[in-house]
Amino acid sequence: MCGIWALFGLETHTSVHSNTSFSKIAHRGPDAWRIEFDQKVKNAVVGFHRLEIVDCLYGMQPMKLHQYPHLALLCNGEIYNCKRLKEQFGFKYETNCDVECILHLYAAGGIEHAARNLDGVFAFCIVDTNKRHVYLGRDPYGVRPLFRLHTDNGILGISSEAKGLIELSHELDGAVWKLEPFPPGCVEEYEVKENSRTKVVMKKSFYNIGDRPYFKPLVPYESLSDKDIHANIRTLLTAAIRKRLMADRRIGCMLSGGLDSSLVAALLVKLAKEENIPYKIQSFAIGMGDSPDIVAARQVAQHIGTEHHEVSFTPEDVISVLDKVIYHLETPDITTIRASIGMYLISRYIKQNTDTTVVFSGEGADEVAQGYIYFRDAPSADVAHADSLRLLKDIYLFDGLRADRTTAAHSLELRVPFLDLQFTNYYLGLPAAMRQPQGGVEKHLLRSAFDSTDLLPKSILWRHKEAFSDGVASAKKSLFQVIQELVDSRLNEDALEKAPKRFPHCTPITKESLYYREVFEKSFPEQSHFVPYFWMPRWIDVKDPSARFISHYAADKQ
Repeated sequence: MCGIWALFGLETHTSVHSNTSFSKIAHRGPDAWRIEFDQKVKNAVVGFHRLEIVDCLYGMQPMKLHQYPHLALLCNGEIYNCKRLKEQFGFKYETNCDVECILHLYAAGGIEHAARNLDGVFAFCIVDTNKRHVYLGRDPYGVRPLFRLHTDNGILGISSEAKGLIELSHELDGAVWKLEPFPPGCVEEYEVKENSRTKVVMKKSFYNIGDRPYFKPLVPYESLSDKDIHANIRTLLTAAIRKRLMADRRIGCMLSGGLDSSLVAALLVKLAKEENIPYKIQSFAIGMGDSPDIVAARQVAQHIGTEHHEVSFTPEDVISVLDKVIYHLETPDITTIRASIGMYLISRYIKQNTDTTVVFSGEGADEVAQGYIYFRDAPSADVAHADSLRLLKDIYLFDGLRADRTTAAHSLELRVPFLDLQFTNYYLGLPAAMRQPQGGVEKHLLRSAFDSTDLLPKSILWRHKEAFSDGVASAKKSLFQVIQELVDSRLNEDALEKAPKRFPHCTPITKESLYYREVFEKSFPEQSHFVPYFWMPRWIDVKDPSARFISHYAADKQ
């Protein structure tokens, strides 16, 4: 995990704001930084904040290799098939850094060849000074973030987070500009003009680089069973975690005690022993007092043998960090903000109290495996499958965003094996009816795949789905209640009446939503288009995204 940042077409050498804008994403890479003005591509500046994970000695960026002196690479990512690509194509690597393969792939076959051969998560920028071309790319699920700023006179800016570009609007001399998330699964090619009013021109783009990958998977498809689907699921999820073990820094895991994080934690511990990782895996749980998540996570940690940490938080903690959470998230979405508070607090604990830097988590399982409670109300298997695809397409705006920003705010690198390309490709290709909730149990197929193992206690493997505000809450007061009381103390009723006129896009309809929007607008004025819609359950009539408002939500009954 790191922060990438670049500007093309702006008179950056006289810029007052470039360095301060660049420094806004320093939390993504506190170990080193570099900012360079490219002499061959006029009015170009590239910057990098580094978090050392792989090849701490030679992994600095912008990366330039002796073999290709005309190329420079910025990349926030992990390329899990870097060693296999070296063997497949006979590349001669100059470093041990996994992202080096991107330059070799581009030099060998061009940008499409490079992007489609990558098995990993990434947001990259390649500068080809011979062609005066710039290439941008992002992984298919948008696990690694990227924002793009462009103007009507051809200025192009990129940053891992929007906060690294928002203040540059002061330098654009009246140009019409737009700042937006770069689309996942997309590659764009630009030409930097030398003597033209329009300084940067898009040449072409292509999408869905994950739909037709060229890379050879870690698990050959022909080795999978024709009959045992459960075994295939176990094999592919295990492989997804194994390939993510590459790190020169300590690895740990989030552990809520729910199915997703518990499966990841259990497999991580098992594989760490097989790979002779020379330390005990640390696990981290958070809650208010003896919340359901804390109790369940404690049971899992004892079962799998982690060095377990429990973090307790109070209503006062929520009050102290809520505005900071919204700033780091860069979204006014209601459910994303609620679910981020605990993850922000636990990430802060990890950073301040341990030496774990790489953190595994269970994000993506609900989208891939139909884990949200509302999937029980899907009118058909095909409709449920279509919504699963929709959730995955937009995960970079919601759960993926939450997971990245809350950990990156504290200089941690997140790894999410449920969004592995081979695993999701196989799982989503199974018959739609097989992947639906069965007997009122969501993620039934995923649970069943591990039911024959002793990987987890049965009570955890078949634990019901919690609403986040219930899972981390004490028995006396839920996180939902804490937030409502906080918002009530800070906003009056009159403010909500004016919301439709002030905020026509994603109009807040509750005081809580209005408060989030007010805080968001302070740092990102008129940028609510970052989120196209509020995350909400489908096929049921509710006005709040929390699962606790769904009639058959059972967490408070069991």
